[in-house]
Amino acid sequence: MSQVSESFNPAELVDFVGCHLIYTYDNGWQYEFYVKNESTVDYRIHSGMVGGRWVRDQFVHIVRLGEGIYKISWDEPTGTCVSVAVNLVERRLHGVIFFPQWIAQDTSKKTVCFQNDHLDEMRAYRDAGPTYPKLVIDEFATITFMERLGRDDQTVIACPPSELPAGYADRRN
Repeated sequence: MSQVSESFNPAELVDFVGCHLIYTYDNGWQYEFYVKNESTVDYRIHSGMVGGRWVRDQFVHIVRLGEGIYKISWDEPTGTCVSVAVNLVERRLHGVIFFPQWIAQDTSKKTVCFQNDHLDEMRAYRDAGPTYPKLVIDEFATITFMERLGRDDQTVIACPPSELPAGYADRRN
């Protein structure tokens, strides 16, 4: 029986848990995420290849790389893998998204939904493939909005981008 080892020290994540960010990649795609706790995030995709998609309680691995610098990585039920390095001090981010081929070829945008209500469908699409070759999106982003909220707040990301007030994602601070 293998043992699971933790890849993070929860005490090192205290300043990151509760962070709510809106950021824009250099390619123009806009994303938002909320670090709900030491092992889950909620996120919304405002624009880009899968704009309109939103997810709650995505299990993630989070590590602190340095003062105000964190890395979040996860594997989605769709087969998409994501790794994001966040520099809160410089308000920069670097993300790498590994989209399986079925998403790259998807003209119907099957993943543009509230994923939590469609987990079995996402797994079925993933299993049907094709998964390879992966479409790799490797981009820097600027954090345009940042706030620190409490942990495990179910109200931060609670609706799709289409139901947000006008100008919500355009906020700057």
